[in-house]
Amino acid sequence: MMNIRRFSLTLLASAITCALVITPLTVSAWNSKDGTLTIHGFLDNTYHHRDDYGITKERVRGQVEWSKIFKPTGLFSEISFHGTLRATYDGVYDLNDDTFGKRSGGPVTTTSSGSGVYLPVAIGPDDVPHVVNVTYALGGTTVDAPWGASPVSAGVPALPGGGGFGFDTTVNPNEGLKRVGSELASTNNDGSFGGGLELFTPTRPCNVDSRGCIPGYMDATLDDLRFPEFTDDHGWLREIYIDATMPVNNGDEINFRIGRQQVVWGRTDLFRVLDQVNPIDFSIQSIYEEFEDSRIPVGIFSAEYRAGAVGAFDDLNFQVIWNFEKFRPNVLGQGGQPYNILLAGDLFRALKNCWDNGCTINNFAGGLAPDGNLATDFPRHVVGIRDVHLPGWDFDQGGVRLEGGFRSVGFSVNAMTFYSQLPSLRSGIPGVNPFLGDLIPPQFCPPTTPSPGLWSPAFGACPLGFNPIDPTDTPGHLRVRQYVPAFDIHFPRVTLVGASADFYIDPLKSAFRVEVAHTSGEEFPDTSKERLFSESDVVRWVIGWDRPTYFKWLNPRRTFLLSGQIFGQHLLDHESISHPISGRQVGYQIRESDFLGTFLIQGFYRQDRILPRLIIGHDFRANATVLGPGIDYLISDHLRLIVGANIKLGTGPRMADDGRTGNSYPPFTNAPGCTTPYVIESSCGSHRGYEPLGRFYSGPIGMAQHEDEFQILIRYRF
Repeated sequence: MMNIRRFSLTLLASAITCALVITPLTVSAWNSKDGTLTIHGFLDNTYHHRDDYGITKERVRGQVEWSKIFKPTGLFSEISFHGTLRATYDGVYDLNDDTFGKRSGGPVTTTSSGSGVYLPVAIGPDDVPHVVNVTYALGGTTVDAPWGASPVSAGVPALPGGGGFGFDTTVNPNEGLKRVGSELASTNNDGSFGGGLELFTPTRPCNVDSRGCIPGYMDATLDDLRFPEFTDDHGWLREIYIDATMPVNNGDEINFRIGRQQVVWGRTDLFRVLDQVNPIDFSIQSIYEEFEDSRIPVGIFSAEYRAGAVGAFDDLNFQVIWNFEKFRPNVLGQGGQPYNILLAGDLFRALKNCWDNGCTINNFAGGLAPDGNLATDFPRHVVGIRDVHLPGWDFDQGGVRLEGGFRSVGFSVNAMTFYSQLPSLRSGIPGVNPFLGDLIPPQFCPPTTPSPGLWSPAFGACPLGFNPIDPTDTPGHLRVRQYVPAFDIHFPRVTLVGASADFYIDPLKSAFRVEVAHTSGEEFPDTSKERLFSESDVVRWVIGWDRPTYFKWLNPRRTFLLSGQIFGQHLLDHESISHPISGRQVGYQIRESDFLGTFLIQGFYRQDRILPRLIIGHDFRANATVLGPGIDYLISDHLRLIVGANIKLGTGPRMADDGRTGNSYPPFTNAPGCTTPYVIESSCGSHRGYEPLGRFYSGPIGMAQHEDEFQILIRYRF
């Protein structure tokens, strides 16, 4: 039942919507008497409703834009001042606060996959692994336990380390949590490892529950979520810049633009091949928000030399840009938000909570026969995200572009150096060994005949609780670990070189748009490497096609717009290795090549005031599709109504090697038939799951299969 606050907010949203409808429609942009100052803007209300989740957006947004023209001064023939102010209130965090706000989440139950008994690996003579059965009551085909009380936890005598596992549930309680990926219903606990390494994320705003919040990166409070422009980044001052044009003696001119702005280098929609200057706010509506609204303006100095017609070229311009504002990454959305692309915000917050406070991870520890895995309670500083390394005010991002026209072909050649707007997770940070507690059971001690680097009686008694292959590795000791999912977040430097063109082919009555780019410096997950990532050069391309076409049986008077795009991505240094023992593939946990396509059909009725459309997007390798039917109704010159839906189709998420079989803490994590007992080795790829790396195979469409929505926008423009 709605409380008074919910009722008040609903009434407020309704009142604003009514005001939009009944306001006289004769209002237009304001112009000063001398015509040098123009002010215009809009006020809109957006409502999204998602199956099984209720309201996902109840946004009221206002935007004011101005342009002021000044008299020519000194060297400049034209000078103008432009700005955009924006303010947003998203009521979803109040109206649906038990799903996305301060009352979201709840207690969780952890699960182990498979069935059988706990089977710790012991080492026999000559370093030959064998199994010692240590019975642990499982009670059925799966083991369900509360958060912090899994089979692998503190005080379980059968476990190596004795007290090395477990975490403090008074600091990290079983409340305000959800399983990462639970929206996709991808749990598979029948012994086939379908669920993967399932983590649990806190969901409440960071001022309500600070667990898992990453300072300076993913740390939004309730007010930050409600009013996204009113944060430390001052997004309310969306754009503010000065334009100035300086003529050159030969008739050419140089245009300068300095200030917070959007710089658009791409020619296509949805796919950002060249359009990499401004970061994107994916928390607004994932990949489906118009770039004009989702780009994050940043402080840029731009100088463009406009040479006009030069020789065989119809037009020629040369542009230099320099980003002088503090680095800003893409906004992915944080754990608990309605929109966080690839559910990355959920994953990152879960990992950060694991590092800071310890956590339970489903299906982690080997030991369920015949092939299952146990939920594991990790102490702090073992797995997770430790820190984020954000570039600061480095003043070292910029680019150049040559743009022009040649025989009716528009073209550009682009080059940029910048910090990746997407995060990279780099392992290889200091962490503790959870297997080193107060006691190591004798069966985990190596043979008494020492081998190089192994335990021997000279080191002291094995049950003292140090690493049998390294006596300096003692309980609680922080040291760099290999193949362990413990990360720092980095934003590597990327270099981009690319080109674009647009042209019209009259016999086909079609316009074409083409972009291609090569980047170096990008990083991708790689389970075969000690630090779990590798760098690869990447080639991306997109081809767009537009054609007005008559369908007389639908509209005998107006054409329909047909528009299609095909996008490709190719990792040039991609490496996938067939493991010599398991025969399964390890290495990059992202495809070497990916292909996506979009198609739009849009009609025009009632003097182009009613525009029905259908947008289709398809990820060919992930077998995931999104349908976007809608109607755009221009009620008047000022009032616009858009009604639509966003519907996902597909076969669900994809699985990837999750590293469970890596021998990160030998001999305790040795996987018989997969790794060598006393050697630190990578995963052999025999265990694959949806979490955490399957998201890179599923893609943004595949990871949003639960996000079927009905959407309404009403906008009043003045």
